Amino acid sequence: MTKAVSASGEAEPDVIPKNPIAKTKLFFRLYWKRGAPGQPTAPWALNFAYSMWLIAFAFKLIGSSWDMSWHFMWLRDDLAPPHLINTVGTGIVVVLVAIHSYTGLGCDRRSLRLMQAGTVVFLIAGPLDVLNHRVNGLDLTAWSPSHLLLYIGTGIMLAGAIDGWLKTAPPGRTRSLVLTGLWFFFLENTFFPNGQQEYGILELRSWERGEPYAEPTLLEFAAEQIGRPVDREAVVHFAMPIEDWVYPVWGIGVMALILAMARHTLRKPWTATTVAVAYVAYRALIWPMLLGAGFPTSTVPFYLVFVGLAVDLAYRIGRGHRVLTAGVGGLLVTAFGYGALWLQSQVRPLLVGEDAITESAPPVDYVTVPFVLVGVALLWALAGPVARRFDPPKPHLPAQVV
Repeated sequence: MTKAVSASGEAEPDVIPKNPIAKTKLFFRLYWKRGAPGQPTAPWALNFAYSMWLIAFAFKLIGSSWDMSWHFMWLRDDLAPPHLINTVGTGIVVVLVAIHSYTGLGCDRRSLRLMQAGTVVFLIAGPLDVLNHRVNGLDLTAWSPSHLLLYIGTGIMLAGAIDGWLKTAPPGRTRSLVLTGLWFFFLENTFFPNGQQEYGILELRSWERGEPYAEPTLLEFAAEQIGRPVDREAVVHFAMPIEDWVYPVWGIGVMALILAMARHTLRKPWTATTVAVAYVAYRALIWPMLLGAGFPTSTVPFYLVFVGLAVDLAYRIGRGHRVLTAGVGGLLVTAFGYGALWLQSQVRPLLVGEDAITESAPPVDYVTVPFVLVGVALLWALAGPVARRFDPPKPHLPAQVV
């Protein structure tokens, strides 16, 4: 009977420790050896590495969620707690990419290059963002160039992790759960800039009530940047500087394409709905936590659940026909997404008082409807070759045996 051995030539232990510190020591003892991408990896080591990816992005998720709320209350601070939490996640990612790069474990050449490129982009974007604030003062929008570089870098990292997991993980429940988690983080990272409007609309409402979330120094600083007193126009410029067409195009059109990719890679019914529900549930969970801590809250994008549902229904109706699935997907995503978004904007708050989780959605330009319909259908149909690049290989990389 053969027994798996590690890269160092030492036999794999019969029992893997559950203690993370002991498991880390075992990993380095058995696998810390230079190798090219594509090195065979024992299942426990592979699961351990990618569980650390999930933990890293959980830190980044918590940090970024708090960071958005923080910046609608106070002037920017480089060492603010949300930044520090996000930095913990980034540090874990840097260590993971270094391990993948040195050992060649848990990845192939393409997935490793994506991990490395994303990390480099993010590490360049961080100092650029700090410099941007030093030169220009308050950064009024989540859509600024330095912020976009941060999202792009994180997105490329996640694409590498998704690709690496698809290439190396054996079929099964663990593979599906980790992949769902990675797509959840990819969706959250891409959706994040839409938070500008979701927090901004409630910031504006708070000012109209005479009880602004933002500290006076923040409002005064923002008003001075455009040479105005602290009036409604200045608050709108601070809280809602983005054109109304951006929110639905990004929140419905782009998210539908991401959810369609998640559904394609997992190949399981209701994948898109599951990822969308998980994200909306997270947003609904942090809402009372921010409120209880005295921080600004946001509207919650409940309509996104219906975008995920539309994607899953399109796959069921299309039954594997790429063009039919894309065409039906464009129609359903547009109808379900805009319909749910309009309905959310009409629902009056269920809570009486200064905050409500069902506060109306940000302003939406419905002229975008035909553009989203055609754009989603066309890009979905054309994405076939790109999507196939993320298909898992057959067979997956086995553990090394002697």
